[in-house]
Amino acid sequence: MDTGGNSLVSGPDGVKRKVSYFYDPEVGNYYYGQGHPMKPHRIRMTHALLAHYGLLQHMHVLKPNPARDKDLCRFHADDYVTFLRSITPETQQEQLRQLKRFNVGEDCPVFDGLYSFCQTYAGGSVGGAVKLNHGHCDIAVNWAGGLHHAKKCEASGFCYVNDIVLAILELLKVHERVLYVDIDIHHGDGVEEAFYTTDRVMTVSFHKFGDYFPGTGDVRDIGYGKGKYYSLNVPLDDGIDDESYQSLFKPIMGKVMEIFKPGAVVLQCGADSLSGDRLGCFNLSIKGHAECVKFMRSFNVPLLLLGGGGYTIRNVARCWCYETGVALGIELDDKMPQHEYYEYFGPDYTLHVAPSNMENKNSRHLLEEIRSKLLDNLSRLQHAPSVQFQERPPDTDLPQMEEDHDGEDERYDPDSDMELDEERKPLPSRVKSEFPEAEAKDMDVVKEDEPNREVDLKCSEPLA
Repeated sequence: MDTGGNSLVSGPDGVKRKVSYFYDPEVGNYYYGQGHPMKPHRIRMTHALLAHYGLLQHMHVLKPNPARDKDLCRFHADDYVTFLRSITPETQQEQLRQLKRFNVGEDCPVFDGLYSFCQTYAGGSVGGAVKLNHGHCDIAVNWAGGLHHAKKCEASGFCYVNDIVLAILELLKVHERVLYVDIDIHHGDGVEEAFYTTDRVMTVSFHKFGDYFPGTGDVRDIGYGKGKYYSLNVPLDDGIDDESYQSLFKPIMGKVMEIFKPGAVVLQCGADSLSGDRLGCFNLSIKGHAECVKFMRSFNVPLLLLGGGGYTIRNVARCWCYETGVALGIELDDKMPQHEYYEYFGPDYTLHVAPSNMENKNSRHLLEEIRSKLLDNLSRLQHAPSVQFQERPPDTDLPQMEEDHDGEDERYDPDSDMELDEERKPLPSRVKSEFPEAEAKDMDVVKEDEPNREVDLKCSEPLA
């Protein structure tokens, strides 16, 4: 069995990883509405577990500075960002045409503090990219990020702003090539679409395919133009277990790393691919899911870990807590420490949960077919593409505050190329606390594209 991904120290030099962890204490207060499966409260539950397992003391804990309008407009259309900034539950009835145009309403509802929420989760992902670019850490973590469905000018699948695309654009300022890997149960359509025609970003998505949101991600979708063969899709069926998943993940990602040679890796760790997820239909254990993190960590390439889907929130918190331990190289006790959300984890009060006995509809023959098809696609890439040397763009300098320094916001340092957004008046953040509620029925979503300038209704030019 391949043990490369299990190394808890950084290979030959034996040095543990420096980890920067982004967390805003306000993030758990945002509330999509009654019965909506997306619950930002899960980020607060994850943080509480990290605190009580003693992991925070091993990381650089940072409060993200909110992404500003100009930061979001590096990918999103100006008028879409303006709309997100101005819409409120009180004013939405007056803006029905805009709501429809930007796909905001049902799966992606308007709620109190919506724009602040977007600024916070995007700020953490871009901030993580900046930290990696500066060499301040080996791994950056933002569990509030990973909202992979948002498009250039529309919301989709509970996602409003595509923090992943923004973070990759930041990484591309320093790295010739960036690899994006997505282990959410839903196809990473927004990120794939944004980089579909470039060879500087390779996107690899492992997802449920066939009569399932967002409906994209066929194995035959491989990229276009210069980006041909730089999009990889791994379409899976219900009930996939740890062994079947790793029989694809490790050979494919091992070959991707060998051929593409990325300067940085972004791993979206959507936890809806876990067994027992409220919207999912896979059968991965937390250890099986985390094996992907271990494997990507073993290559010793700057790594940005992001959240994503995950709708059985007690298991989401378990998973991301365990994966933070993996990032640090710290094995966690299965017996959960007492903490403020302890009652969510009964009756066993353990970190790990057993997968179910559901049928695995992914036959060995099907898995072998997918593996050989994708390895064949990879063999068509002769070598890592190079980029003509040019002057490096200035950083999006968002130095983040350490969580225990409440006072000053040090974003605007003398070396930063970013100046204050004078004209933007921050909206008052009126957010509702979410209380444990009975988990209701289903939902989720799709589509995405290029940087920003020319805004048209179709928004269909891909990102070069």
